[in-house]
Amino acid sequence: MRKTSRMKHGAIALMALTTSVTSMAYEPGDWVVRAGYAAVNPDDSSSALKADGAPVAGTQVSVDDNARLGLTASYIFAPHWGIEVLAATPFKHVLGVDGLGGLGVPNGTRLGSTRHLPPTVSVQYYFANSASKWQPYVGIGVNYTTFFSEDLSSEAENALGASDLSLDDSIGLAFEIGMDWMVNQNWVVSASIWKVDIETDASFNTALGRITSTVTIDPIVYMLGVGYKF
Repeated sequence: MRKTSRMKHGAIALMALTTSVTSMAYEPGDWVVRAGYAAVNPDDSSSALKADGAPVAGTQVSVDDNARLGLTASYIFAPHWGIEVLAATPFKHVLGVDGLGGLGVPNGTRLGSTRHLPPTVSVQYYFANSASKWQPYVGIGVNYTTFFSEDLSSEAENALGASDLSLDDSIGLAFEIGMDWMVNQNWVVSASIWKVDIETDASFNTALGRITSTVTIDPIVYMLGVGYKF
C-alpha cells in the first residue's frame, strides 16, 4: 500500500509539473506584449551635400544616438511562428554637418534635429519547444520610418541663412534577434536587437540655394524590457 501511495503521489507531482510547464508555453493564439528601454544607434553616412545639384566636396551629415520607450506586440499564429509589431515613443536625433569650414561652420556643428517613428512589422521564428521557459527567436520584416518636427539650429540659420529643413520618409528591411525568458505563467523578461534599413533624402534652403543630401541611418536598435503573455 505504501509503495502504491508513493507512486500515486509521484504521478500527481509529475502531472502538476507538466501542467505548470505547459501553462508557460508559447502556443498558437498567444499574445506577448513587451515594453522597455530602446536605444537607436545609427550606423550613419551620407552623400556630399549638394547646392542646387552641385556637390560640395568633403561635406557630410551625421546623426546622433537616442533612447526612448520601446513597445512590441507578438502574436503566435502557429507552432514556432509569430508576427510582431514594433513601435516606440518618438525618437529625437541631432543632425551634425562637416565640411563647411570655409563658410564659417566648424565640423560637428549642429545642423538641426528631427523626430521619427519607426513602426516595423516582422515575421518571427521561435527556435525552442513551445513549453520552454527560454524562447530565442529571429525575425525579418519591413520598416516604415516617418520623420517630423524637423528644426534647424540657430548656428545653421545664422551661418547659412538656412530654413525649411525636410526629411523624406523611408521604407526598408529590418532584421531581428531576441530572447524571452518566462518568469512565470504570464510575465517575461526580454532582450532584442534589430538592424534596420533607413535612408532619407534631407534638404533645406540656404543663401547658396537648396541644399540636398541622401542620409543613410541604418541603425542598430537595442531593447531590454519586460513583457506579459496572455
